[in-house]
Amino acid sequence: MNPLIVVSAVCVFDPVGRLLTVRKRGTDKFMHPGGKPEAGETAAQTAARELAEEVGIVLAAEELVLLGIWFADAANEAATQIQATVFTAPGVWSAHPSAEIAEIRWLDLAGKLPDDLAPLLTDHVLPALAGQTGESPAG
Repeated sequence: MNPLIVVSAVCVFDPVGRLLTVRKRGTDKFMHPGGKPEAGETAAQTAARELAEEVGIVLAAEELVLLGIWFADAANEAATQIQATVFTAPGVWSAHPSAEIAEIRWLDLAGKLPDDLAPLLTDHVLPALAGQTGESPAG
């Protein structure tokens, strides 16, 4: 059985509806801001802490809205699965890379999707977001 990493992630949108993606240093896949829990943290507390650390967005854990929980292939670790609890952040935001984030990119969900997105994003989150808006992501 493959190793399993538990993570939390957050969908953040800018004023024109683009989704924030980040690329961590030393990796080539873009994903949500997020990461692994510290001892005693809930999934929402992990998501809120990682959001502040990675892109400078400060939001209370209670304000995050659960989108779903999925299993997916880890983007940057071979033969590893993640169990991701994914939230959406209410409102619109601007962000800047910090901590281990090398680069941020705002993703236009109506446009052609790049081929460097994490499996969690392409296989689970984008379809879930499309279901909320009634639109399907272009591919």
